[in-house]
Amino acid sequence: MGYPNAYTAYQRNNVNTASQGRLVVLLYEGAIKNLNSAMNLFDAEDKIKTANIEQFGIFIQKAQSIVTELQVSLDMEKGGDIARNLMSLYVYFNEELMDVSINHNKTKLQFVLKMLNELAESWRVIANSTANAPAAKVANALNIVG
Repeated sequence: MGYPNAYTAYQRNNVNTASQGRLVVLLYEGAIKNLNSAMNLFDAEDKIKTANIEQFGIFIQKAQSIVTELQVSLDMEKGGDIARNLMSLYVYFNEELMDVSINHNKTKLQFVLKMLNELAESWRVIANSTANAPAAKVANALNIVG
């Protein structure tokens, strides 16, 4: 198995064995990675060269797809105010990213990127908490004999 195949297998295993909280973190990380790649296409004058416009659009579209996936994964019945607030944020992010895609607005891109980074960090804390751990791990942490 070559390195690209091994890396793909590793990524697939990472997703297949991740907790729900970790999956959310992986989605945020994917969106952030694509937005950082889009950000890197701005030149010193905060413009995007003609040759890079298509790639810029692809990065933004990938990030939008991930934000949409986060949006549709919300449990609006069980999630209460948190789910409603996240839904509003995700709708706002996609609206801003649509504008970024059309107008190449670096300031809006930086803002969405900043917000996604903050949310990702919050989800990392949640994903690493014992509340999100498998039952066996929680039992071990609480010294419960199984």
